[in-house]
Amino acid sequence: MKKIIYLFLFIASYTFAQEKLTPEMLWKLGRVNNPQVSPDAKTVIYEVKKYDLATNKGTNYIYSMAPAGGTPVQLSDESTNAFNVKWRPDGKKINFLSAINGEVQLFEINPDGSAKTQITFVKGGIGSYKYAPNITMLAYSADVKLDRTVAEQYADLPLVQARIIDGLLYRHWDAWHDYSYSHIFIAPCADGKIIGDATDIMKEEKCDAPLQPFGGDEQYSLSPDGKRIAYTCKKMNGTPEAVSTNSDIYIYNVDTKYTQNITEQNSGYDQDPQFANDGKKIGWLSMKRIGYESDKNRMMVYYFADKKLIDVTEKFDYPVDAFQWAGLLSNQLYFIAQYQATKNIFTAEEKVKKTGAVYSDVEEVTKGDHDYIALSVSTPDKKTFVMVGAKQTMSMPTELYNITNKGVESQISFTNKELWSTVQMGRVEKRMIPTTDGKQMLTWIIYPPNFNPQKRYPTLLYCQGGPQSMVSQFFSYRWNFQLMANNGYIVVAPNRRGLPGFGSEWNDAIIGDYGGQCMRDYLSAIDEVSKDNFVAKDKRGAVGASFGGYSVYWLAGNHQKRFKAFVAHCGMFNQESWYGSTEEMWFANNDNKGSYWSVPRPKNYDQSPHKFVQNWDAPILVIHNEKDFRVPVTQGMEAFTAAQLKGLQSRFLYFPDENHWVSKPQNAVLWQRVYFEWLDNWLK
Repeated sequence: MKKIIYLFLFIASYTFAQEKLTPEMLWKLGRVNNPQVSPDAKTVIYEVKKYDLATNKGTNYIYSMAPAGGTPVQLSDESTNAFNVKWRPDGKKINFLSAINGEVQLFEINPDGSAKTQITFVKGGIGSYKYAPNITMLAYSADVKLDRTVAEQYADLPLVQARIIDGLLYRHWDAWHDYSYSHIFIAPCADGKIIGDATDIMKEEKCDAPLQPFGGDEQYSLSPDGKRIAYTCKKMNGTPEAVSTNSDIYIYNVDTKYTQNITEQNSGYDQDPQFANDGKKIGWLSMKRIGYESDKNRMMVYYFADKKLIDVTEKFDYPVDAFQWAGLLSNQLYFIAQYQATKNIFTAEEKVKKTGAVYSDVEEVTKGDHDYIALSVSTPDKKTFVMVGAKQTMSMPTELYNITNKGVESQISFTNKELWSTVQMGRVEKRMIPTTDGKQMLTWIIYPPNFNPQKRYPTLLYCQGGPQSMVSQFFSYRWNFQLMANNGYIVVAPNRRGLPGFGSEWNDAIIGDYGGQCMRDYLSAIDEVSKDNFVAKDKRGAVGASFGGYSVYWLAGNHQKRFKAFVAHCGMFNQESWYGSTEEMWFANNDNKGSYWSVPRPKNYDQSPHKFVQNWDAPILVIHNEKDFRVPVTQGMEAFTAAQLKGLQSRFLYFPDENHWVSKPQNAVLWQRVYFEWLDNWLK
């Protein structure tokens, strides 16, 4: 018997919504993020990014309110465009980064938004920052140029733009190596102001901290006394860096200038260190297996006195992130975990026994079908506990919630209520679907507003990227399920094999088997839902990006007449040519189980979508971006060329100024218009 759980994710005040959701509307929404509760727990500050479609730009603003809710107060203006907003540890000032003077520097304001003051004046700007809890030291990251350009090597050829490359990772994500490395600097402070020269704690090292391209201040931490700084780093560059995930946690002693590696025993990722409030221990996130970037993310705690290391999540088979210490005695941890197609807040408590510290089993704080994407905890005294989280669902853009330590949630921000309350919402259903190997697969079904089961609807199979990226209750500004539903489509979004949140065995099942069980899971999902009479079986499409794009290409050659149209964005088409042109080789090696010349030859290369082009028989829209170095644009070109030479109806949408994603407002609107024009033409 089918297990169906109906999920009504839209609150009663939106029942009378009348307007159809459009791509332009998505860019009118304020994007809420980064809640930060003050040290005294009396105020929460947060960021809201607002976009202007006409100017094609976005601006970040600082807001504040009481943690219990109330009228928000805007603290920054458009010209400031503040980001990375935090309370100074004493709570007397608010810090943020801004490029208001041309380069990104650190600023501070009073809690009421007055007295804006620039703190750093670093040539070239800074990338992130963090104060020591006692405000005696400021740490920040900045680029240091250590390599020479070709023009600098050959002084008589000053106009050459050539590169001489001796190792891999010469380009990463969407940028070529700029001959510089991100280093961490520390500078002595008094009352939040720098009072001495800054010190590069990684002087002359050709490696990056934070890790590139996405690492920020979560990857370093200062001890309560300001005498130690812990940071994440891979002490390597070039080809060794391209094939390894072995980052470590290093601790630099300010007085002795000695650096110690405290995670040398682990060969996978170790990152995001955070000293506990008592300074006696430090926590970080860790993956066990080298080269596997989607391994279970574990919560580790290290005790300095006896060098004891505890895996807090040893019995908890789900990846965790965004952890925080809480409590005056530093005995409580809070973090977000990917769990059963949701992202909820969990906790674990330290218990001190005669044999030393142990941790309680991980317990769920919040429950429900939603995604928490950020949290902030403040405990100024033993009686006061304040936690604020940023939460979203498929049917609601991110807003802030006050959360008690018992998990009681209260919405406190309503940034988009006025606009969002006018929009029609489709019902979201959670359905457990049987797979070909006897498992149950959690699949989201999103229905058009005013759904009528007596009608027949065009239906889309959504293929997730990652590959190991959970189909949770995310609110996307590109793959927005409610936007698809508002355009008259039923959306089928399976948590197929190879996604986190369902245990390590489910997550790992995709490695080396891209064309195997995960593809059978997709077909199981669309076949099961298609048993319902309201699915128009002659009007089904498959869509997806990244590995989802790979999935679309693969399904195009193996769908056996199930689908009438396809859309693939930045997908992997030819596993051999992709292997030779991508940048993070640890991912390519791990997921393929080796190179295409390995003996024996890994089967992923024989499952590559380009091997099945002879079976392509349906129209396909290919979308790809020039600055995507993870899945280079030539993958999309190869797929489009194949479709054209086969005489198939096909179209190529090309963005010269986007990377793996589409982030510019007008590009994003164009993306949606072409996407729906294509689907409507073939499925309606």
